[in-house]
Amino acid sequence: MRFLRRSLTGIFLLAMTLAFLAVAGNTVRLAVQERMNQEPRSFPQRERISTVNVVEITPATIEPVLTVFGEVKSRRTLAIRAAIGGTVLETSDDFIDGGTVTVGQELLRIDPVDAEFALTRAKADLQDAEAELRDAERALVLANDSLSAAQEQFDLRETALTRARDLLARGAGTAAAVETAELSSSSAQASLLNSRQSAAQAEARVDQARTNLARAELNLDEAERTLADTTVTALFDGTLAEVGTLRGGRVTANEQLAQLIDPKALEVEFRVSTAQYLRLIDENGDLIKGDVKVTIDVADVSLVATGKITRESASVGDGQTGRVLFAALEEAPGFRVGDFVTVEIIEPALENVASIPASALGADGSVLVIGEDSRLSLASVTLRRRQGESVIIDAGDVVGARIVAERSPLLGAGLKVQAAGEAAPAPARPAAAPETAASDTIKLDAERKAKLVEFVKQSRMPDEAKTRILTQLEAEDVPIETVNRLEQRMGG
Repeated sequence: MRFLRRSLTGIFLLAMTLAFLAVAGNTVRLAVQERMNQEPRSFPQRERISTVNVVEITPATIEPVLTVFGEVKSRRTLAIRAAIGGTVLETSDDFIDGGTVTVGQELLRIDPVDAEFALTRAKADLQDAEAELRDAERALVLANDSLSAAQEQFDLRETALTRARDLLARGAGTAAAVETAELSSSSAQASLLNSRQSAAQAEARVDQARTNLARAELNLDEAERTLADTTVTALFDGTLAEVGTLRGGRVTANEQLAQLIDPKALEVEFRVSTAQYLRLIDENGDLIKGDVKVTIDVADVSLVATGKITRESASVGDGQTGRVLFAALEEAPGFRVGDFVTVEIIEPALENVASIPASALGADGSVLVIGEDSRLSLASVTLRRRQGESVIIDAGDVVGARIVAERSPLLGAGLKVQAAGEAAPAPARPAAAPETAASDTIKLDAERKAKLVEFVKQSRMPDEAKTRILTQLEAEDVPIETVNRLEQRMGG
């Protein structure tokens, strides 16, 4: 009996629990249905007002700045080479990397023994040539004297031959005397020819001696230059770089010993695009001599130098585009050849333009203008230059207008905004609808009323709500609010 009593008690408690759960579930269901069938609460809608940063368009004359990158070079760079080969005997204390030298300063000396021997031989050859010339000139004088004597002898023999022929013609002479005179004249003529030949040879010897003398002088000059080339000197004031020769080292002819760089004749080489190059030429197509600013940013320290564009490269270069320009630097303390620098080029001034933040310009070339009623509208502008985080536009039709400085996807034409730092405008409120009196009703035709009644009967409204609404629909005059609410739920 105890088991049966406990079993019945457990079953009773389980049945009561299930009953309570069923009642609770039904209560929740009815509450949800009632909530769903209630009229939605309407809240007053307020227009959203965004706070924006504002920029006023003020026309001005602006000099755009073109920013490119370049490399510092020197207009005076000389490769120091050895004119002759040999052993380096001495080097200057300044002949090191970074050494500062002055014009004419001796940098190093190459062993001059061979050059001195060559100079001594050249001097001896010159003395031989001079002695040979003197001998040739004296021989020429003697040859000319011999020629003069032979000419006189020939003239005398010709006179004697003429006189013998005259005597023979007058009958006072003999044929043997004439023949003797003719033989003497012929012998004198042969002697004259020999003298002339000797004189010509003497003249040729003089010419040859003079040629040898000139060659000897050239050899002497060359030997002196070779001896002078054993000493390498600086051709201008500058700084040495790439020094690769030490005392006792062996060098060959034309070997590069170092580079001499003039640190006061620096210039910067930079490349610009073709479009940028077109901005830097005048109406005649000539490159303008614009000012440049060269900067090296090192940690928190910046080296700055100024200069002026001087020239452009004659060719573009294989596989390259744009143009290569050169600007001479005026004062560039701290700059060195090979530095990678930032070059800012001052372009010709633009008139009637304005500078605005780059974030204010849309991808379609438009800006958001704030109207008198604080509403936004789109306005197209002409982009002239991009300057880092700013852009330069034509002022045009937006002179004096206030535009949004920072656009975002949440901003667009027609929205109402508030400028940062200004008092917020009064929010736009929907026009107050006239209060609807409880007696505002409408008369429904039979078809429209039947549709509403059918919708209410098939809906999941609580029975109390159905009864109340059906009572209102059965009346001749139905409240307008009830009709509108039911038609909205019906989708019509």
